[in-house]
Amino acid sequence: MQNWYHIFPKNTGLSLFAWIAFCLLPFYFIFRSSTIAEIMIGFLLILLFFTTYRLSFIKKGWTVYVSVGIEIVISIGMTIYFGYVYFSLFLAFYIGNIQNKAGFITLYVTHLVTTIAAITLGFFTQGQFLYNQIPFVIICLIGVILLPFNMHNRNKREKLEDQLEDAQEIITQLLVVEERERIARDLHDTLGQKLSLIGLKSELAGKLIQAKPESAALELRDINQTARMALKEVRELVAGMKGTKLKEEILRVRQLLDAAQIEFHLEGNPDFEEIPQLVENVLGMCVKEAVTNVVKHSEATQCTISTIDTNGKWVVTIQDNGKGIQHTNYIEGNGIIGMKERLDFVNGNLIIDSINGTKLTIIIPRVIQQMGQGGSL
Repeated sequence: MQNWYHIFPKNTGLSLFAWIAFCLLPFYFIFRSSTIAEIMIGFLLILLFFTTYRLSFIKKGWTVYVSVGIEIVISIGMTIYFGYVYFSLFLAFYIGNIQNKAGFITLYVTHLVTTIAAITLGFFTQGQFLYNQIPFVIICLIGVILLPFNMHNRNKREKLEDQLEDAQEIITQLLVVEERERIARDLHDTLGQKLSLIGLKSELAGKLIQAKPESAALELRDINQTARMALKEVRELVAGMKGTKLKEEILRVRQLLDAAQIEFHLEGNPDFEEIPQLVENVLGMCVKEAVTNVVKHSEATQCTISTIDTNGKWVVTIQDNGKGIQHTNYIEGNGIIGMKERLDFVNGNLIIDSINGTKLTIIIPRVIQQMGQGGSL
C-alpha cells in the first residue's frame, strides 16, 4: 500500500475521480440535516472515518480489526441517520487488502451483514430519500459483495508475481556464477596442460642450450607450436562465449560426424523462435558435448538429432545406433555431469536411454516472465 498520509490509495479498481466523488459526497448528505448539531455530528463522523481509514493502512495485528470495527460503526451510523451508504465501498476495498485468510473472511462476513442490516434500517429512518437512491444502493451492495474478493485475488496474484520476479533475479545471479565457473573450467582445461608443458620444455631447453644446441632448438620449436595451439584454443573459447545459434552448432557437429564417417540425420527445425540467447547457448553446448561422445565412444554408424519447439518447452534429442551405455562410468563422465549442471540453471532436464544405442533427450521449459507489484497489510 501507499504511505498512510497519501489521500487516495493505488490499485483501487476505481478511477481517481470516483474516489474523489465518494470522499466529497458525504458532505452533501449531512448538509440535508435540519439542525446545526446534526451537521456537526456528521462532520465529526466523516473526519473520524477518514482518519481511521488512512491510519488503518499502517496498523498491524489486532489493531487492524479495531480500526475496521470503528469504520463499520461509522458506516452504519451514516447510513441510518444520513442515508449515506457509500462508506461501505471504502471498507470493501480495505478488507480486500487483508491477506490473512481467517481475518479476511471474518471481516468480509461482518461487513456484508452489517451493511445489509444498516440499509434495511435506513429505509425506515430515511424513507423516500433512500428509495431515490435504490439503483446506487444496489450497485453499492454488489461492490460490497465482489470488491473484497477482487482485491484479495489481485493482491495475492501480485505477491506471487513479485516472488517470481525475485526468483528470476536469483536464477540470473546463479547463471552468472555458473558461467564464470564454466569459463574457469574451460580455461583450465585449455591452458593448464599446455602451459605446464611449455614450462617443462623451457626448463629442458635451458639445460640443453649449451650441451646439445640442436636438441634445445627442437624443444624451442615445440614450445612455439604449443603456444600457438594454446592461443588458437583461447580464441575459439572467446568466440564461443559470444554465443552461437543452435542451427549453427548443428552445422558444426554435422561436419564432425561427416569426418568420423557417421551418417547424420536432422529432424525438425533447429531455428527456435523466441528462445533466450542463454538457453540457446546451453542447448548448443549440450549438443556439441553429446555428439562428441557419439564420435569418441559410441562406435555408431548413424546419429540423428531431432528438435521440437512447443508452447511449453524446447526439446532436443540426440540418438545413435552404437553400443549404448554399457557401464556407469559413461553417465559419471564424458561431460554428462557438465551437461546436467548447465541444464539445471535453465530448469532443464537430461534423460538418458540405452536401447539400440544411446538416446539423450534435452528438455528445457519455457519460462514466462511476469512483472507485478502489489501491497499487503
